[in-house]
Amino acid sequence: MNELFHVIKVGIADMNVVQPPHLIRTSGLGSCVGVVIFDQMKEVAGLAHVMLPDSSLARSETINIAKYADTAVEALVELIIKAGGRKNWLKAKLAGGAQMFSFQSANTDMMRIGPRNIEAVKRELERLRIPVVAEDVGGSSGRTIEFNPKTCILSIRTVNQGVKEI
Repeated sequence: MNELFHVIKVGIADMNVVQPPHLIRTSGLGSCVGVVIFDQMKEVAGLAHVMLPDSSLARSETINIAKYADTAVEALVELIIKAGGRKNWLKAKLAGGAQMFSFQSANTDMMRIGPRNIEAVKRELERLRIPVVAEDVGGSSGRTIEFNPKTCILSIRTVNQGVKEI
């Protein structure tokens, strides 16, 4: 019997968890980083669309934890464990973090959002001892990613570069 599958969409500054036969997708990754964390044996995966590296950049006391690398990664791990994933079996795949614009000003480090997002996501994964098994980060083009928790393949469609799988 064939099961119908759905593509669970994750918006900007959002996160969700998926199990087969469903897939999970996010679009519009420019300087944002899409981080997929999964337990291959339990076939459970989560995806967060991280916009900024650090929640200290928030302008209000109430923050969207999915928006910042320092809060999103740990919250995503908790969702995956709640869905049946096992902490010590988790692995990660990353995509995004492009430098979409070039700047000529002196304060260029603040404008390096993509590279800073990549560094922040990797720092959180390292802190939580989750290995990054594949990545497609950097560059200057936007991406759309889709993950299949059954095959653990991350499909990446990059603007003007086609589709690749990692």
